[in-house]
Formats: sequence, C-alpha cells, structure tokens
Amino acid sequence: MPAAALDVSPYASGSLLTVEHLSVADVAAILAMTARLERMDAAERARLLAGRTVALLFYESSTRTRTSFELAAKSLGATTTLVSDKSSSIEKGESLKDTGLTLRALGAEAIVLRHEASGAPFLLARATGLPVLNAGDGMHQHPSQALLDLRTILARLKLDCKGEVYAKILDGVTVVIAGDILHSRVARSNAILLPRLGAKVVLCGPEEFLPEDALGLDPGHGPKIEIERDFDRALGRADVVMMLRIQKERLATAGGGHGSSAALDLAEYIRRYQLTGERLAASAPRALVMHPGPMIRGLEIADEAADGPQSAIEEQVGHGLAVRRALLARALGVEA
Repeated sequence: MPAAALDVSPYASGSLLTVEHLSVADVAAILAMTARLERMDAAERARLLAGRTVALLFYESSTRTRTSFELAAKSLGATTTLVSDKSSSIEKGESLKDTGLTLRALGAEAIVLRHEASGAPFLLARATGLPVLNAGDGMHQHPSQALLDLRTILARLKLDCKGEVYAKILDGVTVVIAGDILHSRVARSNAILLPRLGAKVVLCGPEEFLPEDALGLDPGHGPKIEIERDFDRALGRADVVMMLRIQKERLATAGGGHGSSAALDLAEYIRRYQLTGERLAASAPRALVMHPGPMIRGLEIADEAADGPQSAIEEQVGHGLAVRRALLARALGVEA
C-alpha cells in the first residue's frame, strides 16, 4: 500500500469530531474565517449556503449549542431540520446509524450531533460519509465550545489584535477550570486545546469531581496542566476562571463514579468552590469570568460574579454563533 494511503482519513473533510484533530494552523484558519464572516454584509453572507441542508441531531437537551448552530446555519442561507430523540423514530429504538442514513437520504449534507455516548460522532461520520460536527458527546469532547472559549479569551485579553493565532499566543496566561471536571466535555476540550496555544491550565475541584486521572493525564500532569484543590489559591494565579456546574444527570448515569450527588455535601461544596464577588475581589480582581452554561446560580457561581464587569458569559454565547457559522461553512466546503 502506498505510504500516502495511510494518511487518508475515514471521515469527511470538514468534520469536527475532536479538538485533537485540529492543528494550530486549523484553529487559526477557523478563527480567521469566523472574523471574515462576521465582517461580511448579512445579505452576502446569507448566499453562502443557499440551497444547502444541515441536520441538527440532538439526543440531549441543549439551548445555547443547538440554537446557535441553527441560527448560524440560517444566517448563511442554509435550510435546517431538527431531529431530537423525543420527537422521532429514535424514541422507537432506531439506531444512530439508521437515523443518519435516513437524514442523508433526505438530503442532509452535514449533521450537527449531540449524543450522550462518547464516540458517537465518529460512528455517525463513518456510517454516513457526511461531515459531522460534534456538538458534545458524553463526557468526551465539545470542540466548538473550546474554539468559542478561545476566541472569547483572545478578544477580552486583547491578544488577537493582529487577527492571527499562533502556537504561543497564550504564553503567560493561566486558565483555572473549576468544578465538576470529571464529567465535563468542555473541561476536557479546553484542557487539550488551550495548552497547545501556550496557556497554563489549572484544574480545581474536590477529588470526587477531579480524580488525579480525570483527563488521562500522566503522573506529572505535563508542564502546562496542573491540579490544585484549593480554589482561593488557584484563583490567585488566574487570568481566566472558567466555572462548571455539577452534572447531576451524569452522576446518575455513571452510577456514582468517584462520587455521587447523594454523597455530596452541597453546603461544603459551595463554601469551598463557589465563585463569589467577594472571592473575586480578594483573589482575582482582574480575572476574566467564564461559564459554558447552563449556570446554576447560587451553586457554582453567585449572581455578582456571573453578572459583574469581569464576566464574559454572554460574550461567549455571541462568539459561539460566530464560530459555528465558520464551522458550518468549513464543513460544506465554502470559503469566505
């Protein structure tokens, strides 16, 4: 077999299944296209995917991700169809493969998939041959969220002033990710992507939500990733603090795992790990506050932290729409 044949991907060009498949050059190209599409006249933008069809296949509930992908597709002129497990033959037991093949037969040219099973987007991409965008698979990854988080950080820290992304652009930036790391695909994707661009990532949480092997780290956790149990000490180092909710739905399906919601002392968790305005003022008065949503106000984050001047939570949503526009254009082979 020729050596070149070994490099052929089994997945359609334009698929985004994991951040591990993205080179720094890929990330730079996606964010550059995001910026170009954002600057484009709305009427011109709406012609880019005119006549194209995108399927949104969601096996789990979603507000931000599903809506932003839908609005992004429509803003480019595409037709969208939403399929959920509550209103389709999925509820009758139809397999992911057969659902995907049905969507392809009906004219879908790309599929945005959210699924409770890690690895589901890979299966769907192989079965259909279509470009698949992973909108979150189990506890595995959420690559578009990591890209929009990166864009938010670059914009708020004013690190993208030349419009370029390169391997050391986040040198000297420390990102603290705090909360339920174990069950978080957002944490996993960010912990892979951000160090590749130079950031130091500090993971913070109690052991039941952050075991030593939570992200498959080596014993030394690598030079760019650390675990810190003391939230105030972690905050003292933070340029960015990303808060995560406790994912009770995954605690239930995981059978408790390293810890269970029943065993969790919420009052103690709030005391040790809730981000409050007082905590910010004392330990991180200039740190950027982020949250992928949905937020559980009064648990992992207090109102004054979520709504204060350091918060970029609403901006993350806006960047999500912009980035997902570029991902859809990329998936369907359109240059902007």
